Amino acid sequence: MEFSSSRARLRQARLAGDRRELYPHSLQFYLEPPTESISLVEFESFAIDRLKLLKVVENLGVSYIRGNDVYKTKLEAELRRLKFPYKALAEDDYEARRKDHISHFVLRLAYCQSEDLRRWFLQQEMDLLRYRFNELTESLRQKFLEHVNLSFEAISEDVKNELANELLASTPGSSTTKIKEQMFYKVGLADAVDLFRARKVFIKDGFAYVPLKDIDALVLSNYRTKLSKALALTARSLPSIQSDERLQPLLNHLSHSYVGPDYSVQKNTGKISLDQVDALSVKSFPLCMRQLHKALRDNHHLRHGGRMQYGLFLKGIGLTLEQALEFWKKEFIRGKVDADKFDKGYAYSIRHSYGKEGKRADYTPYSCMKIIMSNPPSQGDYHGCPFRHSDPELLKQKLQSYKIPPSGITQILELVKGMHYQLACQKYFELTHYVDDIGFSLNHPNQYFIESQRLLNGGRELKKELSNSGNSQQKNNSQEGMNSNSTPTSLNATADAELEGLDEYFAED
Repeated sequence: MEFSSSRARLRQARLAGDRRELYPHSLQFYLEPPTESISLVEFESFAIDRLKLLKVVENLGVSYIRGNDVYKTKLEAELRRLKFPYKALAEDDYEARRKDHISHFVLRLAYCQSEDLRRWFLQQEMDLLRYRFNELTESLRQKFLEHVNLSFEAISEDVKNELANELLASTPGSSTTKIKEQMFYKVGLADAVDLFRARKVFIKDGFAYVPLKDIDALVLSNYRTKLSKALALTARSLPSIQSDERLQPLLNHLSHSYVGPDYSVQKNTGKISLDQVDALSVKSFPLCMRQLHKALRDNHHLRHGGRMQYGLFLKGIGLTLEQALEFWKKEFIRGKVDADKFDKGYAYSIRHSYGKEGKRADYTPYSCMKIIMSNPPSQGDYHGCPFRHSDPELLKQKLQSYKIPPSGITQILELVKGMHYQLACQKYFELTHYVDDIGFSLNHPNQYFIESQRLLNGGRELKKELSNSGNSQQKNNSQEGMNSNSTPTSLNATADAELEGLDEYFAED
């Protein structure tokens, strides 16, 4: 894949009609990488859109039964919105197919870098392929199978009628009516070994007769094998990619990226008083921030990882610089830090995080992905994601202490076991707010806080408190326009470098 200027890209777009044969189908196994030249802007924007799509696939897969009407309706809507192929479209869907092809390979580069990333990417891509395969018409399904060299042939009605009794006896949970209505495929026995072992198919002359409801399992098994191998091979090629200073920052951001609003302080400043923080920590803080707040109150100190994560979260929910200095100083001097040491050592780092010192960068609160994927806590630390970094038994005890019902704890632990950490937090939100479906994908601690306040206040924002706790910087910016589909503002090549600089200022324990 090469990169070009926008002008060259426009020239190539005029030739798009000459390249339509590259994508004869709306569905593929992504066996051949793209060879055209693209701009870095397109490289990143395509990948971000696909990442948004895969996040939706993950969320829907846990929230709904795969394949039911709600699942299909919501996923089709997202595919339409992000301009990916959502069904077997007409021949003029070239741009959607092209975007699908390129974005898959970009994310493959980003998500081959660790076992956890590969596992997540593989699962979401398989779920996406399952949906799209099942949406194909009979004729297009057959064309796709031929296109990916899977010799699965749909049997004729005459053959099905001839074998009706055998098919009925070998298809669990079926009936004569269902046999007549359902399609069957003639598959080589080597491709249907698992179904044969489970006694779920009829065998004759070295072929298995597989019902449509099971054919997608064979397709997905084949796809899993190919994609797993491709991810492993891509991982081996990483050293050469990492030497490209244009690509490596983009790929690192994509694998740790958050694709929603940045929840910077300008939108929320002056909306809470320090007297409210304790109560808000119980009813509106996500578990990671509730844990940090409790540790700070208990120990009158947090190590630098905790101060960075919690400090930027508090900034995002509306603490002004003056409030933040007062909040941290009051707590620290209750411990082993005297006022003079705080002013000389810690106050500077707080001003720095608000963009008043050093590079004067306006640092943004950490997203869930950043908390989950970077800087895991060690002994004596309280930062990180409790669903990702806590021992399951300790997590269970913590949830019990917060009065989460046993059935809810079981659901959360199952999500954690499946490595769906953000969905576990989403379930925690639902259980603590007594709602069945929050109606959004949870991707950021500050999003959790805002949605909690909207719910608790009947859809209204948290009212400003006119107090003496440093509200001189109040602003009236509304949060009503914020949602998880906003254009990303924190995904850029300088963000990590800026946060590394901030980390140095917070490094003192």
